[in-house]
Amino acid sequence: MSESNENKFSPELLSFINEWKDKPGNLIMVLHKVQEEQDYISREAADQVAALLDVPLATIWGVVSFYHFFKLTKPGKHNIQICMGTACYLKGAQPLIDELAKQLAIEVNEVTDDGLFSLEAVRCVGCCGLAPVLTVGGEVFGKVTKDQIAGIIAKYK
Repeated sequence: MSESNENKFSPELLSFINEWKDKPGNLIMVLHKVQEEQDYISREAADQVAALLDVPLATIWGVVSFYHFFKLTKPGKHNIQICMGTACYLKGAQPLIDELAKQLAIEVNEVTDDGLFSLEAVRCVGCCGLAPVLTVGGEVFGKVTKDQIAGIIAKYK
């Protein structure tokens, strides 16, 4: 079975892994870099990291399943993140999640069938004065209401 192109590491990533290979704490640093390049940690990427660092695959899965930062499934082209920090939660983040789930027909941590959108609940994004906040890619939407959800989604279709 041949490896797909999306799971091959760039020369820059391979260089980074080589640079960190013998340093303490290298596994988390390498996994962060893999996710930065590929948007998530695929099984193939985990296999490749295990081979390059000479670390058991079970150790890698232990790390990526423990830390909620790591994603094990490929996010949608437009990853929608709803802040669930205290300010956003108190100002109505949960109804926003409910509305997004309804309009996209997915739940939190799922991807639409067409791969266009994924939905994620995250901790504070640092825009508490704009609560409730959601982000799409790097774009921040503040003081969001349920009525604005359809328009935000339409912007990315």
